[in-house]
Amino acid sequence: MTLRIEWERGGNAERVVAAASAAMKRGGLVLLPTESVYVLATDAFSARGTSAMRRAKGYENDAPLGILVPSISTVSGITQSVPNYARDLMDAFWPGLLTLLLPAATTLSWDAAGGAPVAVRMPLHPAALAVIARVGPVAVSAAPVSADIAVTSPEDVAEVFGLDLIVNAGESPWAKAAGPGQGSLPGLGEIRGTSSTVVDATGPRPVIRRAGALSPQALRDVCPDL
Repeated sequence: MTLRIEWERGGNAERVVAAASAAMKRGGLVLLPTESVYVLATDAFSARGTSAMRRAKGYENDAPLGILVPSISTVSGITQSVPNYARDLMDAFWPGLLTLLLPAATTLSWDAAGGAPVAVRMPLHPAALAVIARVGPVAVSAAPVSADIAVTSPEDVAEVFGLDLIVNAGESPWAKAAGPGQGSLPGLGEIRGTSSTVVDATGPRPVIRRAGALSPQALRDVCPDL
């Protein structure tokens, strides 16, 4: 049976963090809220957890997974190199809806797809930040399992994925602030959808690989070479 904990900001943070970190460390899957969507999450260094996530999502065994980090300083420990322009983007937009593709560290015992860059983001949601501050880098993948399944509540996701734990924080802050279109959110400024903007930072110049919440102009204001 899936355990469910209601996130009450300022009220039960330690209980949520303890339960979520324990589940992830033993290779379990946790439904974790972010500022935009709920994600499947597990310890990035748990082979059992990342394998379970790939099975739940129907991914190939070598499919790369996203990584959430608790701080900018964590990035240098899981990547081979971080260009100066990537640090500028992190300083400007983290925590928030910016994902950076960086070359994965090859010296760590973790489930990074061979040769693929690591997709790294620092989330804005307080529940997500509190959990990953305890666990460390967390591997994530967004719900639903496919475009054919409409996930309207954490209970629906639990039925689809067989989760160990649900951290229920209600409707996402983005949805409340922006509804189905475009809006703004404190700490993010103008946002254009629920997906993070993905910037490839594996080369000498940054390249936008997926349009998302942050506008190209906002990124160029920080990094003119983009």
